Amino acid sequence: MAEIIARRQFAPLYIWLDIAFLLVFLALLLWKKKYMTVLVGFIMGIVYMLVDYGIFHLLLNTRTISEGHSLFWVLLWMSMSYGFTNFTWIWLWISKDRRLFEWSLLILTWWFCCPLITQTFAGDAEPIIIQRTTGSYHGYMALILFVGYLGLIVYNLYQKNERRRIHILWLLAIGILVQFGWEAGLLLGGIRSAGFESVGAKMLPLVMNSLLETNLGMPYVFCIYIAYSSRFTEQFKRREKVSFTERIEEWNGERVNAVSK
Repeated sequence: MAEIIARRQFAPLYIWLDIAFLLVFLALLLWKKKYMTVLVGFIMGIVYMLVDYGIFHLLLNTRTISEGHSLFWVLLWMSMSYGFTNFTWIWLWISKDRRLFEWSLLILTWWFCCPLITQTFAGDAEPIIIQRTTGSYHGYMALILFVGYLGLIVYNLYQKNERRRIHILWLLAIGILVQFGWEAGLLLGGIRSAGFESVGAKMLPLVMNSLLETNLGMPYVFCIYIAYSSRFTEQFKRREKVSFTERIEEWNGERVNAVSK
């Protein structure tokens, strides 16, 4: 398989606009008392930074940035931005929040609009170009994805009670569509794969990343959610404890338009 290069090109204004959005998004989550959602977002932002800077850059040397810009600070912003946004959104999906449509529309609209706003108002600012190659680690990511979904499949095959089986298609949809929304916004806004001429080179990161990168964590995030929500609420309050499988049965009976946590 040819090397997949994930490249972004954007003006510094893009960073400041996105930071402003993150503060608004955080304020809205706190206003609606989505405390565990916020905590998950912050933790995953840190995890993204440890992976992106610690592993992809320091260990594997796959990250590069255009001269004159700090790789550390740009990666810190990118990690906190997409780590926080992706996983707060995932947590809202998994918890079947009754305002899921509004949260989803807010995030997707911003991912589409931010690059366009930047293009209009950034002027002639020198762009930041940051990229990474992926061939050295996609196999490890694929292994994590396979092991995670294998565990869910084995659990479902073992589970005789249909009401306690995991809706794997729902998790696949979340894992693929969250990353796809992010990648599509970057691609349409001229940020992702900037400078690539062929359609294939532009589309390959979108397809591969959507199937692999966020999706690989879905089985593990789901198990964390079930384990946590079997004992505590979204606001960190204790609830009547139920077993792991009992909580899955509860979760299967919940609907997006009826659940508020």
